Amino acid sequence: MPRPALKEIERKIPRCRRCPRLAGFLAESRKRQPAYWNKPVPGFGDPRAWLVIVGLAPGMHGANRTGRPFQGDASGEWLYGSLGRAGLWDGERLRGAYIANAVKCVPPGNRPVGAEMDACRPWLGDELAALSRTRLVVALGQIAHRAVLRTWGVAPLSSFPFGHASLHRVPDRPPLLSSYHPSRQNTNTGTLTPAMWNGIWRRARRFAPEGS
Repeated sequence: MPRPALKEIERKIPRCRRCPRLAGFLAESRKRQPAYWNKPVPGFGDPRAWLVIVGLAPGMHGANRTGRPFQGDASGEWLYGSLGRAGLWDGERLRGAYIANAVKCVPPGNRPVGAEMDACRPWLGDELAALSRTRLVVALGQIAHRAVLRTWGVAPLSSFPFGHASLHRVPDRPPLLSSYHPSRQNTNTGTLTPAMWNGIWRRARRFAPEGS
């Protein structure tokens, strides 16, 4: 089967209603915050990306507001700041990078349940399949790490354990580099420090194609 076109995937994701709890939560959000995006959030970035970044889910006042993964909240400041310093983000467009979430809808309490993650996994699979030039996947947090591995059909997951700055090589897949998520909980407590975070992106740059 041909790989699905990325633009078509991005067009379909906002219309998804697979998860009743999440669809209901978005309906409530549309009443409270009518100016927000309030729909499933597709990935965003360069369709020719060598670097693909996978997070957990949209934040209520970040991606659920803006319609773009990680934009508009504290986690996004860390991520887009690093991408800007790496020359991959100019304030409007990503060049060489693409950002997606394992779960496309903002979940109550920022906690999707297992059935919702399972229902959303085909979307992530479609995105990863369409990004055919990927040289590295960076997973932000353990849930994103496990979602990528499940999307790739890896079993058992224990063969590729999560850890900050862990690098895994799955046969016939791009390398997977994992990081603690830049959530406020992690950054405010020192679980993730600027030095740790910057080290992820220095390491990621080693996978960039020549001339990028």
